[in-house]
Amino acid sequence: MGKKKHDGPPRLLLVSSSGGHWEQLKRLQPLIDKYDGFLVTEKTQFDANAKYFMLQTDLRDILMIPKMTVNSLRALRIWLKEKPDFVITTGTMVAYPFYLLAVLTKKKFIFIETFGRANMPTVAGKVMEKHSDLFIVQWETQAKHYKKAIYGGCLY
Repeated sequence: MGKKKHDGPPRLLLVSSSGGHWEQLKRLQPLIDKYDGFLVTEKTQFDANAKYFMLQTDLRDILMIPKMTVNSLRALRIWLKEKPDFVITTGTMVAYPFYLLAVLTKKKFIFIETFGRANMPTVAGKVMEKHSDLFIVQWETQAKHYKKAIYGGCLY
C-alpha cells in the first residue's frame, strides 16, 4: 500500500455526484469530524458544503468527454494538494478520476453502492468494484450482483 506522506490522522477524500448520492455521502460527516477529511461534489444550483466542486456530467451528456477531461485535471490538482490516504464514494461520474488516482497511487478505495438500486447493479459499482478495498452495499439484495460486496446497512 502507498505510504502516508504526512503525519497525523489519515486524510479522507469523500466524493460523490449531486442529488441522492450526495445526500448519502453527507451521512459520513462524522468520519470527517473524527479524521482529517474533505468533501468533493459537482457544482449545481443546490447549495453543497464541499471543499471542492467539479463539473456536473453523466453518460448521456454530449459534453461528457470534455467535462471529464476538465474534472480529471481538477482531480489531479486536488490530489496533489490534499494527498488523501482514503477515497470514499457513493458514486458516480465525478468519482471516476479519484478512483483512478487511488488505484494508481495504491491508496485505499471504498465504494458504497447507492441506496437507490435495491435489485440491480450500477455501472459505477461494476467498474469500481474491481479495485475497491472495501465494497459496501446498502441492501442485502444488492450483494448478489457483486463478488466483493458486504452488506453494511443503509446510510439513511
